[in-house]
Amino acid sequence: MAVFRREIATLVAFATFAAFLFFGSRLEPDIIGFASSLALLTLLFLVMLWAAFRVVHHAECLGSLLGEPYGTLILTLSVIGIEVTLIAAIMITGADNPTLARDTMLSIIMIMLNGLVGLCLITGGIRHRLQEYNLEGAGAYLTMIIPFAFLGLVLPRFTQSAPVGELSGLMATFLVLMSVVLYGIFLAVQTLTHSDIFQYTPESDDDGVAADEHHDLALQSMSTHTIALIAALIPIVLLSKTLAVYVDYSIGTVGAPVALGGFLVAALILTPEALSAIRAARVNQLQRSVNICLGSALSTMSLTIPTVLLIGHILGKPVKLGLDPTEVVLLILTLAVSLVTFVSRRTHVLQGAVHLALFLAYVILIFDTG
Repeated sequence: MAVFRREIATLVAFATFAAFLFFGSRLEPDIIGFASSLALLTLLFLVMLWAAFRVVHHAECLGSLLGEPYGTLILTLSVIGIEVTLIAAIMITGADNPTLARDTMLSIIMIMLNGLVGLCLITGGIRHRLQEYNLEGAGAYLTMIIPFAFLGLVLPRFTQSAPVGELSGLMATFLVLMSVVLYGIFLAVQTLTHSDIFQYTPESDDDGVAADEHHDLALQSMSTHTIALIAALIPIVLLSKTLAVYVDYSIGTVGAPVALGGFLVAALILTPEALSAIRAARVNQLQRSVNICLGSALSTMSLTIPTVLLIGHILGKPVKLGLDPTEVVLLILTLAVSLVTFVSRRTHVLQGAVHLALFLAYVILIFDTG
């Protein structure tokens, strides 16, 4: 019984999926109307978020058992797996939205590199003044993030072999292969040849107590956490198709900006991971925060880009990856500020405030459609 109590979120998620499966035809948005659809969208969002917290919990437990950088890698891949599933579900079931993947990737980059980095640096800076991390690890992440961002999100805006924002078959093939190969090399470097550059353990925090962000985790066996993590992921995947229908209907009904759909998807999948990163910064484990923030941004592009291009090709749906000019400017500014922030081993509150300001600028631009 104790197991069922601990995994109540997963059980509720499965029960929610069963309910929608049974009453599916009677709960379609066009039948129940906007108010009821919005209520069900909220319910779905909360249930999936609750299950996502269990995914993050078990990923953190595995991380504590395996150590860095494997712990953060498991967490990042689990969360990005949810993201890719949600995008794929919306692409398959929703109305044609060729910019969905682009909007979601940009949202994740803005949330992780600006919003979350800002909150982590401010949270850690207020409590510890100056925090340190392994500069080489951050440099490795940025070395990957910058070319992925420009080749995947900027270059398609300027290529002339396909409609504006899209990619030709040749360029799409290159981008898919490049993403898979480069990310595979990065994973080998991160886990096999140079795992030490993604680790940094301060001797103690400001109170002289060794910092350990996993001190409150109820650790069990590795197999138990692995099975529970997969079990929590399954209902999220199953519910993603239903969520896609209600998101698409609600945004279309209220006439909200199309980019808001990508932001909502990003917010759903990143909330648990964001809390993990902030908690790590608070206990002076900035290295883990850096690994989460930069690792999520990198994994988002390296895994989402080839996935959506392949789905678009199979379904015959257009996929626009090229950002609009204002978004290109904001992306370039974000990468430039990130380079300045991570040029030193030490961080402080001012850097966090700048990143947070850029994130707020992005949120305003979503609604500043003229």
